[in-house]
Amino acid sequence: MPDWRRKPPCGMWPIAMSRTDATRLDLRGLKCPLPALRTRAALARLAPGEALVVECTDPLAGIDIPHLLRETGDSLEGQARDGTALVFRIRKAGVRPSGKDG
Repeated sequence: MPDWRRKPPCGMWPIAMSRTDATRLDLRGLKCPLPALRTRAALARLAPGEALVVECTDPLAGIDIPHLLRETGDSLEGQARDGTALVFRIRKAGVRPSGKDG
């Protein structure tokens, strides 16, 4: 578990890892683009408001997964480094409005 008494590097936030309300996705050892593709597929199976914790070792996931979330509209609640792994806590976005009036 990371030591959060030190100031985390830019763009890294502590993650509430003790919470058990999240689906966990272990993508350690997979290389780009698989972590982002499997994260997208896992998010598609979640209900709005559910959480997903993704663990991966590919350094490009630090770019790819936040970019994926900007595309999907889902929220990055936290990002941390745990040894050699990057850990992301993601919250599935709520129901999107249809955009139709009336």
